[in-house]
Amino acid sequence: MKTLIKVDLNATPESQDYLHNRWHPDLPMVAYVKPGDEFRVECIDWTGGQIKNDDDAKDIEVVDLSKVHYLSGPIGVEGAEPGDLLVVDILDIGTLAESDWGFTGIFAKTNGGGFLTEHYPDARKACWDFHGIYTTSRHIPHVEFAGIMHPGLIGCLPSKEMLSLWNSREKELFDTNPERVPALCALPYAPTAHMGRLSGSARDTAAAEGARTVPPREHGGNCDIKNLTRGSKVFFPVYVKDGGLSMGDIHFSQGDGEITFCGAIEMAGFLDLRVSIIKGGMEKYAIRNPLFMPSPLSPNYTKHLIFEGISVDEQGKQYYLDPHVAYRMACLNAIEYMKKFGFTGEQAYAILGTAPVEGRISGIVDIPNACATLWLPTEIFDFDISPNGNGPIIKIPSTSDLAVVK
Repeated sequence: MKTLIKVDLNATPESQDYLHNRWHPDLPMVAYVKPGDEFRVECIDWTGGQIKNDDDAKDIEVVDLSKVHYLSGPIGVEGAEPGDLLVVDILDIGTLAESDWGFTGIFAKTNGGGFLTEHYPDARKACWDFHGIYTTSRHIPHVEFAGIMHPGLIGCLPSKEMLSLWNSREKELFDTNPERVPALCALPYAPTAHMGRLSGSARDTAAAEGARTVPPREHGGNCDIKNLTRGSKVFFPVYVKDGGLSMGDIHFSQGDGEITFCGAIEMAGFLDLRVSIIKGGMEKYAIRNPLFMPSPLSPNYTKHLIFEGISVDEQGKQYYLDPHVAYRMACLNAIEYMKKFGFTGEQAYAILGTAPVEGRISGIVDIPNACATLWLPTEIFDFDISPNGNGPIIKIPSTSDLAVVK
């Protein structure tokens, strides 16, 4: 397999011109491939090495989120034109030999937050060791599971028109509550923009308007779809000549929703890819957002506890068919359950963000309550976590917890 992009984990991201951390149509391609080509792309972790394999969460607390995500690319595919579909087969995903570990962060409410930031506002960290397809953490005992490795972030470059649309609609949202913590969205920010091989005034202009990589958008981006693993096929809308495929934010494993914000097991790694083109595919198939076909491979967990949440929040306030509230309550119900076995709330929160839990909208029509469910695989624990007549048995040492800020 030809390595198209090889990263240097010992160098700064900004010194590597085949990386970038903003979306912009003027980013120069760093390499070209032809339809049918197979190639390898290496990626650094999404923070660019800001997080260390230690027992101090200070790096999570102070991580500079204006720099993320660092992506490898863009890669041009010869013959791709606006309106086409770029077909990407994910042939393989793996770790890099020089970085065979990963991390999970509960981000501070004042710096990123997360799905349950009102309940868990302080920075915490768990580091994970990899054992082939399995992973364990010294910060979360009695848990081991098989990961579904996947790129959290992959997509094509936007057109100028699409970039303008993104920036205008997100600015409009931001202006509804500009003082909110965490912020409603991440607006362009030139000081920490890494614009790949752009230079001079063109670089400065693009840095000032380049879209941040935080959310998913019409082109793909930070979708965090855990099932986008080896064996998957993705159909990306093409908006600029040659497509401009970029990727990064590789996860060893993740639960649906990546609920701690840095909820997956983040890592440096590689992707083996094959590309092809469907000419005029966007119109032929009415494609506006990426479409994907999942892999035949997934961890074969067959036993689950299924936690339910409805559109009634922690204070008992009723919402109308709100799946966001319903899924939050399902997550909180699962956390409270796991705490009965000795896990701290932060450990349980991290488990839901990293293990291959399934999140589903189970009911969306029965007014006023949407019903969301969270499927927790019980086989990831080395003890029986199911309910029984004897009650829960405390298994987790009281001295065990995620790394805190020291």
